[in-house]
Amino acid sequence: MDYQSEKRICQNCKKDFTIESEDFNFYEKIKVPPPTFCPECRQLRRYAWRNERTLYRRNCDLCGKSTVTIYSPNKPHKVYCNECWWGDGWDPASYGRDFDFTRPFFEQFHELQLEVPRMSLLNKRSINSEYTNHSGDNKSVYLSFACFYSENVLYGSWVMKSRDSMDCNYIYEKGERLYEVIDSRFCYQCQYGVFLKDCSSCSYCYDCRGCNDCFMSSNLRNKSHVFKNQQYSREEYLEKIKDYELSLFSAREGLNNEFKDLVEQDAIHRYAVSERNINSVGNLIFDCRNIFHGFDVDGGEDSKYVFSVTEVKDCMDLYHVGYNTEFCYELHGCTGTSNCQFCHLCYDNMNVSYCDTCQKSQSLFGCVSVKKGEYMIFNKKYSKADYQALREQIIEHMKKTGEYGEFFPPQISPVGYNETQGNFYAPMKKEEILAKGWHWEDNIPGTFGKETVSGDSIPDKIEDVPDSYMEEIFACTECKRNYNITKNELFFYRKEKIPLPRRCPSCRYKRRFDLRLPRRLWHRACVCKNENHGHEGKCEIEFETPYAPDRPEKVYCESCYNKEVY
Repeated sequence: MDYQSEKRICQNCKKDFTIESEDFNFYEKIKVPPPTFCPECRQLRRYAWRNERTLYRRNCDLCGKSTVTIYSPNKPHKVYCNECWWGDGWDPASYGRDFDFTRPFFEQFHELQLEVPRMSLLNKRSINSEYTNHSGDNKSVYLSFACFYSENVLYGSWVMKSRDSMDCNYIYEKGERLYEVIDSRFCYQCQYGVFLKDCSSCSYCYDCRGCNDCFMSSNLRNKSHVFKNQQYSREEYLEKIKDYELSLFSAREGLNNEFKDLVEQDAIHRYAVSERNINSVGNLIFDCRNIFHGFDVDGGEDSKYVFSVTEVKDCMDLYHVGYNTEFCYELHGCTGTSNCQFCHLCYDNMNVSYCDTCQKSQSLFGCVSVKKGEYMIFNKKYSKADYQALREQIIEHMKKTGEYGEFFPPQISPVGYNETQGNFYAPMKKEEILAKGWHWEDNIPGTFGKETVSGDSIPDKIEDVPDSYMEEIFACTECKRNYNITKNELFFYRKEKIPLPRRCPSCRYKRRFDLRLPRRLWHRACVCKNENHGHEGKCEIEFETPYAPDRPEKVYCESCYNKEVY
């Protein structure tokens, strides 16, 4: 059937959005109706299900042992530690039930969620890495999230194949001895860097590649001993660095402000980070073909509205999904999936729809915490023929109730909105959340007012910090929440000559989060006025960019950017 593009009104924000002709073709292939939410509101619903960073301790409801989990003790759900959840001490099919055609699907599904045990968190094949989530194959990783194949990483987010690093976000591959580095790969001993690649011993640098021993500089390529974008000899560079006592907290605070000004006022910004792609639109996309509105995408093909994904093909509306995933729609936290729709935290599945925390299964519909299952609906086992017939009947019922074709509503999310990534990407007040009928968690972990060392008494220099500080309690200068310093953390600060931080890990994460660009696109024109770049007066090339028109940065098109920095 030949479809035409069509404008619709989002049932949530009431704004217009367009469903393109190719979108209709995709929905027809997977046999789902077109969405009634706009792309932004669809993503918001997925955000509202991802508790990535808020961890608690509660007792496993099977073995009774204390375990780390993303579910607070006051949540009504049953929670098993990972060992028990994967063990043979319980059977997901024992919770099976019949579907009631007189009631809405989501109402019944929520009841099933409250009965079937949930996995405490997603943490696989790791050693000494109890405080991690959405992570695996790590050793000695602490309070880090979406972290894989790494060792000795603290307070990181999306850190891959790296080691001996702290307070870093989106280290795509092989970082070592990094501190406060964002969106970088193949770097060694760098601090406070953004968009670095193949760099070593660089500090306070933005958008540099193949560089070593550079300081407070931007847009460098294959340079050494550059100080504030000025080239020096090795001896001259070392003399310049001596003027800064980097182990002093007071010196670092001034450098942070200077680096912010460098990025906002002096650096040239490429309209989007898009490399080795064909016909793709978004930001931070690599080795992709036909990706539209993609953010943080590696190896994607023929997909649209995808966020933080790797190796996906023929998909739409994904969030933290990847690794050989194809022909999928409206997923969050899923890997190794094929022909799956409307799923949450489901790994290694095929032909699965409207499922929550199901693993290594196929042909499931409306199931919770099923592992290695087949032909099941509401956790009840059926023959293949009965399964297919009942599945179609339920879908028709959901179409009548207006439920089929949309992701799980936040009203039945097992976590509070303020525990999720939605609270970072689209923060809302408690009153707004409760008015929507969504959940809010009042008992977020943390203590206040129990500090044993005041901020004013912390030594300015890291060399003056005593071992006894590992036993002390500190108060964050921003949120006032208490935090402590671990042995590995103090060792790292001393080794890298980094002063003791005055902010808690959560506020440090929020600072790095705010440095990244939003996951939205605006239509803008290049601001370059350099006539040596092949244009008279201001460049007239237009593009889609994550830089909003009112931002202060100098945003260039690809052509002008390449002529400026290469």
